Amino acid sequence: MEQEVRIKIDQWLNGSYDEDTKSEIQSLVDAGKEEELTDAFYKDLEFGTGGLRGIMGVGSNRMNRYTLGAATQGLANYIVDQFPGEDLKVAIAHDSRNNSVPFSQTVADIFSANGIKVYLFDGLRPTPELSFAVRHFGCQSGIVLTASHNPKEYNGYKVYWNDGAQVIAPHDSNIITEVNKIDSIDKIKFEGNSDLIQKIGAEVDELYLSEIAKLSLSPEIIQQQKDLKIVYSPIHGTGYELVPDILKKIGFENVHVVDEQMTPDGNFPTVVYPNPEEAEAMSMALRKAEEIDADLVMATDPDADRIGIAAKNKHGEFELLNGNQTGALLIYYLLKKWSDNGKLNGDQYIVKTIVTTELIKDIANKFNVESLDVLTGFKFIAGIIREREGQKTFIGGGEESYGYLVGEAVRDKDAIASAAFIAEMVAYARSEGKSVFDLLTDLYIEFGFYLESLISITKKGKAGAEEIQAMMKGFRENPPVSLGGQKVVRVLDYDQQLATNLVTGDKTPIHLPKSNVLQFLTEDGSKISARPSGTEPKIKFYFGVKGHIDNVGDYDNVKKSLKEKIDLITSDLS
Repeated sequence: MEQEVRIKIDQWLNGSYDEDTKSEIQSLVDAGKEEELTDAFYKDLEFGTGGLRGIMGVGSNRMNRYTLGAATQGLANYIVDQFPGEDLKVAIAHDSRNNSVPFSQTVADIFSANGIKVYLFDGLRPTPELSFAVRHFGCQSGIVLTASHNPKEYNGYKVYWNDGAQVIAPHDSNIITEVNKIDSIDKIKFEGNSDLIQKIGAEVDELYLSEIAKLSLSPEIIQQQKDLKIVYSPIHGTGYELVPDILKKIGFENVHVVDEQMTPDGNFPTVVYPNPEEAEAMSMALRKAEEIDADLVMATDPDADRIGIAAKNKHGEFELLNGNQTGALLIYYLLKKWSDNGKLNGDQYIVKTIVTTELIKDIANKFNVESLDVLTGFKFIAGIIREREGQKTFIGGGEESYGYLVGEAVRDKDAIASAAFIAEMVAYARSEGKSVFDLLTDLYIEFGFYLESLISITKKGKAGAEEIQAMMKGFRENPPVSLGGQKVVRVLDYDQQLATNLVTGDKTPIHLPKSNVLQFLTEDGSKISARPSGTEPKIKFYFGVKGHIDNVGDYDNVKKSLKEKIDLITSDLS
């Protein structure tokens, strides 16, 4: 065991930690669990793309009262420093995960002990509602206790700034600096001041849902299609009340829920992985959809910021849409209705991430709406909205990982609002005599058949992190010459902020913040991206290829050939 790990273990065993924590550490020491101890203590939890996230348990690299406490004390110190003379306020929410309730109370106690007023939700709430609450109450910061779609062993701590968006540079690194100054848990003010903690609840729900309802673009179509048969599952998470509520509020009257998954439960007993990106997590909703012959299937992740959908394909079978397909359909619907309603005047824009389908940009170009690319992470989309607030209007945006946002009232991906607008989009298609897949096929015929795929490779622990770093180093030093039988013509290195033309040797700057991402562009327009996750022990590979389709009858054959192309590229990378 490394000396640094041993030192940290001794600090926890001899410090002012509670006896249960010390006993658990000692049991691991006595049992010789060196690998487990190393993973728990070899580093401190760091802010990634969304804040803290990790496995719950003892240790500096685990989510527990003390790592949470140090982060909160450091954040409290930073808030006090950044907003001198102001009435300091924060909002706090939590999801259905195990320990989220005591964690949220710990966070509230620490903030209040530092003289900061706390608006604490009286029960579990979706992440986007926390973003809304930060803005509504004029808070300097906000926290939501969630690990999003991670397995049940995880919990997390997302930090929001005064615009309702997750923290970005320089605040993220500055907060870490303050957290690192908490070199003893004796510096953490755990004893709360109940006079500074105010419970909030249903009144904020109503305000939040009303803001979403105001954005509706087709109330007359919803009225015509109010019998649209919708199946919804919250997968044991926070969407269990608000998604059915917003669908009812805007006029849909035929919503069916998956009863077995309606109870919030941090053990997620009916799924392996509470992520609507996974077919298995959607299986119960799909079974119910088949039973009642539904028009639309939707499911949200535990903190209700991501949404997955399914609908019948041209063979009459329910098929899951990927995040790129849903995002493209949603953006098309928004721009089409803004155009039909005479609301486009050149001052509107949309935003997507660099690994999200280029089909969205093609759609935006059709409507002469500006389309911007940002790094992966919704905080970068929120950053664009902040920069342009009061000057241009954000219509919508999203990322391939099933996260979308409509309007500016929230500054994070919002599955509650997305559920409303996806249902509205399906109602619109139905009013035109089309299915979801008819509408998608229309887009492919007009703009080209875009097919995307994602492969995530998990590498756990310290050794896994080092292996991921070695993989990225290898790609940088020896980039592939060809992929899928096509020459690689450009390499985009977002860490070096350089785009290299492999044909001419020319190098041009990339005007985005540094990020450990590589993209390889081939001569036929394929885009392959490699990106280590900022919140999970994974490296992700994103594949985007494009084909030509003339009519509906070609759909299956073109899709098959594009899948084969992705398989070939994957083989080349392996």
